[in-house]
Amino acid sequence: MSLLAKNLDYTDRDFDSIRLRLQGLIRSVYPTWTDFNVASFGSILLELFSFVGDTLTFYQDNQAGESRIATATQRKNLIALCKLIGFVPSGARAATADISISLRSPPVGTVTLPAGTFASTADVTSPVEFQLLADAVFSAGQNPPTITATVENSVTETDTFTSTGLPNQSFSLASTPYIDDTAAPTASDGAYTQVDNFLESSGTDRHFTIVVDQNDKARIVFGNGVTGKIPVGTITVVYKTGGGSLGNVEATKISRMPGSFTDSLGNAVNVSVTNPSKASGGLDRQTNQQIQLLAPASLTTQARSVARTDFEINALTNTSIARALMLTSNEDASIAENNGILFVVPVGGGLPSTALKAAVLALFISTMGHPAPFPCTVTFGLAVQDPNYLVVNIFVRVYFRTGVAPNVGAKAIRTAATSFFSISNPDGTPNERIDFGFNFRDENGNTIGTVPLSDIFDALDEVAEVLRIGGAPSDFLLNGAHADVPIALKQFPQLGTVTIMDATTGGLL
Repeated sequence: MSLLAKNLDYTDRDFDSIRLRLQGLIRSVYPTWTDFNVASFGSILLELFSFVGDTLTFYQDNQAGESRIATATQRKNLIALCKLIGFVPSGARAATADISISLRSPPVGTVTLPAGTFASTADVTSPVEFQLLADAVFSAGQNPPTITATVENSVTETDTFTSTGLPNQSFSLASTPYIDDTAAPTASDGAYTQVDNFLESSGTDRHFTIVVDQNDKARIVFGNGVTGKIPVGTITVVYKTGGGSLGNVEATKISRMPGSFTDSLGNAVNVSVTNPSKASGGLDRQTNQQIQLLAPASLTTQARSVARTDFEINALTNTSIARALMLTSNEDASIAENNGILFVVPVGGGLPSTALKAAVLALFISTMGHPAPFPCTVTFGLAVQDPNYLVVNIFVRVYFRTGVAPNVGAKAIRTAATSFFSISNPDGTPNERIDFGFNFRDENGNTIGTVPLSDIFDALDEVAEVLRIGGAPSDFLLNGAHADVPIALKQFPQLGTVTIMDATTGGLL
């Protein structure tokens, strides 16, 4: 009796492949069974085993993939794997905006709009809501009756629990999506403070930790009496939900303040509101792809910043930063010895605010008694600066495919150009085609000092509506020349104007 040879092809395990292997095994044992297509009980069993084998190998393949950060697809598994290395994925951040609140006429009495009062956009179906972070007060007779206040794209929630007096109590907060670092629990024995873990907590420290699951639902965990105090009595937890990039509404979009308002004397007042400038700071939670990129990188720095790349990796722990470049005297001779400049690009582009640059600097240098999470040496001089944008203007003379309206084709080209120069991909990971000049390198790893014309040409030539781009050098120009665009080490490319000429009519679109 001859048995089937061992199969070392570990990719050959689907239904059809298993069925063929079983047929080979059967032939080696029962040479007279030759017709496997007849409807018989034996064929049913054969296909049943093939189905079970196909299902089991599917489960095995997926379980293997879900056991590694780089290949996991389920957020629940990613969170669990990140916990093993001490990496906590960031949740959504709430956008804030400065609004102007006005009354129709000077009030007779004092008008107080309490913290938590909502203002929203005028959208009928899904208005974006913001809440006042502090009381907005108009004094009696104030003229003009206009004040400025700050609002946040969040909702304040309050949950109440009863302590059991047992160690390691945990309670799930009812509302989602939870906004990181907003929980403020208070028990009968006082307020509790959030910590990353209980390793340095004593039995009298009123500490708690937060665990956020794949559905952005938060679970609050208290100590066991040895590491972290056990809360007693009624536990009241105030926290916030909401956030996300949806809150980054444009200027003047916040235009409603629902509800009726009166002054301190009971007189009705008419309230109007607007936001003179765009709301900012709203971020979506980290995507699975971002986690797979940032979690392994977090292991390379070991909670300190020494090497040049340490600063870049640790700067990205601030979720408002999309890109970072660290230069020292080794890369740029104009920088003084034992000093470094960290250039940061905020999410969405533009220039980082003063507050954001200060927050990044605080990652590396202790401020006002607060230790830096990724400290550099005390003798190292670090500065956080704005990116130096290199504007790239495009001119293209193009032939569109038959039936494509020129305005439709032009829109598709501009969309492709915008996508090419976007800072991040739709999943939040860095767009590898665009980077600081220092990171534009050839196949040998040497800095080339240019943005390649061919890369941009290919991106536009591959647009579905485009038949071809003109073949003359003057038919495709970057900053007025048919050549690669020179870029300095610290520069970051930014799309400027896109001028499109219809090659058929000669008209600009």
